[in-house]
Amino acid sequence: MRVTHLGHACLLVEMADRRILIDPGNFSAGFEDLTDLDAILVTHNHPDHFDPGPAARVIRANPRASVHTDSMTAEKLAAEGLQVVATRQDESFEIGDVSVRPVGELHAFNHDQTPRIPNVGMVLRADGEPVLFHPGDAYDAEPGPVDVLAHPLNAPWCATRDSIAFVARIAPRMIVPIHDALLSDRGKQMYTGHIESFAGVDGLTLRYLADGESGAF
Repeated sequence: MRVTHLGHACLLVEMADRRILIDPGNFSAGFEDLTDLDAILVTHNHPDHFDPGPAARVIRANPRASVHTDSMTAEKLAAEGLQVVATRQDESFEIGDVSVRPVGELHAFNHDQTPRIPNVGMVLRADGEPVLFHPGDAYDAEPGPVDVLAHPLNAPWCATRDSIAFVARIAPRMIVPIHDALLSDRGKQMYTGHIESFAGVDGLTLRYLADGESGAF
C-alpha cells in the first residue's frame, strides 16, 4: 500500500492496483488534477473534507471512478447530475480487490451552534495489504483491527485527551497524522508526542507524511 498525504484530511491510497482518493477538501492541494482514479470517497460534508467545485471537477475528470459519500454529500452531488452512492455504516462495497467498510454515523460534537451531520469513516482492506482506517471527523467508530490509522490530530471538536484515548482504543500498528492544517510544525510535534507518550500502545509507530509526501506501508 502506498499513501500520499495531499494536505489536511485528503489521502490518495494506492492498494491492490487501485487508486482511491479520500476527502478532497479546501485545506488540501494536489488532488485537483488527479486522473486514473478508481474511486473517490468522502466521509462528510464539511468544506475541509469536500470542496464542492474542485471535487466535482475531479469526479467529472475520472468518469470510471465510483463515488461513495455520506448521505448529505450524495444528495448535493446527485443534484448536480453526478452519479454517487450514499455510504452507510456496515454497508460494505468493493473497489476491485479492495473492500471498503463504512463505519460510524455522525460527526463528532463540536458545540451547540454547530449541528451534527452524517460522518462515515472508511476501513480499506485487501489481501496482502495493511488495513487502513480513515475516520473522517469522529472518534467513536468501531473499525475492528487496524494496521494504519489516519489519525485526526487536531480540530475544534477534539481535545488531546480524546485523541490519545482514540489511539489507545483502536491500537493500530501505525498512525499517520492527518487533519493538521491548523497546527504549526511545533504544534504537530507536541500533539504527536503526547500520543506516542501516553496512548500506551505497544509497538506503535508514527509515520508523519508532509503535505504532498508519499510513503509505502
